[in-house]
Amino acid sequence: MEIGVPKETKDREFRVGLSPSSVRVLGENGHAVFVETGAGEGAGFSDREYADAGAIVVASAKEAWDREMVVKVKEPLAAEYDFLAKDRVLFTYLHLAADRPLTERAIASGVTAIAYETVELPDKRLPLLTPMSIIAGRLAIQFGAHFLERQQGGRGLLLGGVPGVRPATVVILGGGIVGTEAARMAVGMGARVQILDINLDRLAYLETLFGSRVELLYSEPMQIEAVVPHADLLVGAVLVPGRRAPVLVNRSLVKQMHPGSVIVDVAVDQGGCVETLKTTSHTKPTYVEEGVVHYGVPNMPGAVPATATQALNNSTLPYVLKLASGGIAAIDDDPALAKGVNIYKHQLVHRAVQEVFPDL
Repeated sequence: MEIGVPKETKDREFRVGLSPSSVRVLGENGHAVFVETGAGEGAGFSDREYADAGAIVVASAKEAWDREMVVKVKEPLAAEYDFLAKDRVLFTYLHLAADRPLTERAIASGVTAIAYETVELPDKRLPLLTPMSIIAGRLAIQFGAHFLERQQGGRGLLLGGVPGVRPATVVILGGGIVGTEAARMAVGMGARVQILDINLDRLAYLETLFGSRVELLYSEPMQIEAVVPHADLLVGAVLVPGRRAPVLVNRSLVKQMHPGSVIVDVAVDQGGCVETLKTTSHTKPTYVEEGVVHYGVPNMPGAVPATATQALNNSTLPYVLKLASGGIAAIDDDPALAKGVNIYKHQLVHRAVQEVFPDL
C-alpha cells in the first residue's frame, strides 16, 4: 500500500504521523511511504533520515495526501479539506464531536476516517489515546505552574510552596489517565492535590497509588462548588469517548476563583469542561476571563514533539501495519480498530458522534 505522511498544519504542531523507524518497518513489510518534505523537522527527524529509512520524500502536501492511506497526528484543518477523498483512508486524531464542519466535509467526501481516540480494546482501554493522555496530564501541571508565575499573569505562587509557606492547591476534575498523570506531577512538585471522579472504583484505585498524599473526592455538583473556588490551579481531565465533554464548571463558579488562578482544560479538544474555556494555540496559549488565566491548547503534546511522536508511534504502528496489509477489511478482523471508524461510505458510523450530530 502507498501511505502518505503530510506535514501538520495546526499552529506549532511539530509532531509527525510516522517516525523514520516506523517508515523502515512499513518498508520491510512491502509498503511505500511518501513523506512531505520537512514533516519531521519539528520532532527532530530530517528528510535525509526518512530517505535513509526508505521513504520517498515529496515536495508538497498534495503529493503526500494523494495516497491510499494518510497517517497524521491532528485532524485536517479547513485548508486540507480538499484533500479528503473517496477511496482514501485517513488515520489520525479526529475529535469530530467538537468539529461539525470537519464532520460534514468528511461525510461528503467519502473518505474513510478512522480516529485514534476511539480505537477501543475489549476492556474499554483506549490504546492510541493513552500515550498522549499521559503526556497531556503531565504537561497540564508543567504549564499550570508556569502560568501561575506573576510575569505570566498568575497569582505569583510556587506550586510546591516552601517551608513556612503553604503550597498551591491543585484541583483535578477526572481521575482517568490525564488526571492520574497530572496528580503524579503535582504531588511530585509538592502541591496540595484533590482529584474528583464519579467512579468509586477508580477513586479506590487512586488511593492505592497516592495514599494520603491526594484527597480523593466523589464528583457531584455540590462538591465541585465547594472545591473549585479554592483552586490555585484547576485541571480539566474529563473524558467521555467520542462525545463532547460535560460542562462541570460554570461561569459563576469561575468568578469565585482567586484572581490570577489558572485553569488548564485538557478536555478542550472535546469541547472543554469549563464554561469560560475557549480554544487557544501554542502561539497564544492563554487569556484572562473573570480574572482567571485560561489555557486551552488542544494539541498540548505538540509542545514536546520528539517525545510525543515516538510515544504515539509505539502505539499506532501495529494498527497502521494492519490497515496497510489488509486495507479497510482489516477492521473485520480487529474489533478495536473497527471502533475507531467514525466515517465510512459517506455515513457517520460511530455511535457516540452520531449522538452529538443526530441530523447528519
